[in-house]
Amino acid sequence: MEAVAARAGVSRATVSRVVNGGTGVRDAVRERVRRAVDELGYVPNSAARSLVTRRTGAVAVVIGEPETRVFSDPFFGRQLRGISRELSAADTQLLLLFVQHRDDHARIGRYLAAGHVDGALMFSLHDGDPLPAMAERCQLPTVYGGRPDWPGADRAPRPLFVDTDNRDGARQAVRHLLDRGRRRIAVITGPLDQTSALDRLDGYRDALGVADPDPRLIADGGFTAEGGERAMARLLAAAPDLDAVFVCSDLMASGALRTLRAQGRRVPGDVAVVGYDDLEPAAWADPPLTTVRQDVEEMGRLMARLLLRRLGAGPEAGEELAPVITAARLVVRESS
Repeated sequence: MEAVAARAGVSRATVSRVVNGGTGVRDAVRERVRRAVDELGYVPNSAARSLVTRRTGAVAVVIGEPETRVFSDPFFGRQLRGISRELSAADTQLLLLFVQHRDDHARIGRYLAAGHVDGALMFSLHDGDPLPAMAERCQLPTVYGGRPDWPGADRAPRPLFVDTDNRDGARQAVRHLLDRGRRRIAVITGPLDQTSALDRLDGYRDALGVADPDPRLIADGGFTAEGGERAMARLLAAAPDLDAVFVCSDLMASGALRTLRAQGRRVPGDVAVVGYDDLEPAAWADPPLTTVRQDVEEMGRLMARLLLRRLGAGPEAGEELAPVITAARLVVRESS
């Protein structure tokens, strides 16, 4: 910093203000300092900077799933891409943390409380997950992916979150099947300790107009391809007369299609299939999958943008913040 100050003909304090984005420096002087920084190849010491700014320039992305699940499901890759692009544009680093075992909650909680990051983005959390309470206790700015449903989540100030309208998306899917003349419509859900799976099951019930559908038509596929394959087999064994299935993720739908082919059921002739997400594999499926589109990458961007605004680092910093719920839209292809 002394060398930059000497090269630019200014004080160390002026160099510090320019490098750290401070105010009160004339444009001509700011440009002179930046030119000196480039010429000398100066890189600020992040540890020293954090002592002054009390910021680390890093955000934790906490995914409540084991790494094997995250790296095998294109949903997570798409969401992380949106998060990464938004954080990179704000010169903020991404630190990825997984919940491999229940013991990891304590480890992650300690890390978040120790001041290593400025804030956190958390998603794919399950009922009873202690991480939201840990973040609240250490007053860590946090934005959640998915509608929060833990005790106290409805108290002011309400948690910031980004979600899609899962219930309406499910209604669109099942109404589409009803409009196509299907009457024995099954559903393959995700884990019912997650609000996205609960909301999609509620949308299924809404569209059918019954509070308690035939339990033989409901199976949990765990949001995995293998789970969808097994759930479809259970449904066919319990209700062989089913003529449609709403599958609450495209990944599970890929497994369901495998089971239907293996058992000689034609799609959509014998069984119509609708998925959820509209990720790339939906269009590549055989037949191409009718599905409910949620813009997963944009949801990742919105999560990061909300957090940056909460930290006062985004272009809209200072505005009043509120949860964001994006629209879901049915995309009709050959499977229905």
